[in-house]
Amino acid sequence: MPSPARVNHSARALPAPVILQSGRQRLSVLPDLGGSIAAWDWQQDDRWTALFRPWDGRSRDLYSTACFPLVPWSNRITDGGFEAAGSQQAISPNRSGEIYPIHGDGWLQAWQITMQSDDRLTLELHSDQFDGNPYRYHAKQLLTLRDNALELELRVANTGRQTLPFGLGLHPYFPRDAETRLQFRSRGVWLCGADPIPTGFTQELPPGWDYNRAAPVDGALIDNCYEGWDGIALIDYPQHKLRLHMHTQDRSGYTLLYRPPGLDYFCLEPITHPIDAFHMPGRPGLIDLAPGADMVLLTRFSVSEL
Repeated sequence: MPSPARVNHSARALPAPVILQSGRQRLSVLPDLGGSIAAWDWQQDDRWTALFRPWDGRSRDLYSTACFPLVPWSNRITDGGFEAAGSQQAISPNRSGEIYPIHGDGWLQAWQITMQSDDRLTLELHSDQFDGNPYRYHAKQLLTLRDNALELELRVANTGRQTLPFGLGLHPYFPRDAETRLQFRSRGVWLCGADPIPTGFTQELPPGWDYNRAAPVDGALIDNCYEGWDGIALIDYPQHKLRLHMHTQDRSGYTLLYRPPGLDYFCLEPITHPIDAFHMPGRPGLIDLAPGADMVLLTRFSVSEL
């Protein structure tokens, strides 16, 4: 029998989104589909503008959604797991086509609604060694529509009996076209092979990779972690006369840019640690949570007019 993370869900009925609406914002959420977001839209006159690339409504693949949580770690882990609590902690690959386990396991499980109002939704997940991995945890998402902003609070508490390294992140998909401009600060980037596992850090950004000043979001593939990020990013959409301001309170200093060539979206992920931090000296950005301890990632996406 296939493991829970690799069951074919294609025959299952697709979930119906839960809709929040407040002011000029509309948020569609898919608790049963990894606690993900299906769409976040902004009202301009009599039409809605997508601020996240919307879910297509046809696929159970979380990579087709608008945003999903990364818990209890972000991105890839090599070597079949990591050392912790005096032993090797095994983690299996969890996505077809990926040789490494990726993005934790919260995105592979159904979340429960524990509070809902017109402008706020709380989702919770109790995970107990999902797919045979070592993590036992309680995760909570608080999604709030504030004045001209979407606020996402992602929290995780270690409910196991051993101290383990934890990390968090969000995986938002942003629409882009030829006019879209992106800006965020960094002091350098982790280069990688085809895996893409980091091979070394450089402050010499490759041509077309520098977003310390506003620049187009097109060009060759980027699937890399930037370091020295101050937690702020600006995305300008001149065609809609809108600016999206992403601000995370985490000060670890990491963000991952995924810029696929030829597609109409990109990802800029607020994350607490770099790719495969489990096997880097000092495990940068990871937090060893003792039983009962927790950590939080708070990110706000604000909208303004250009």
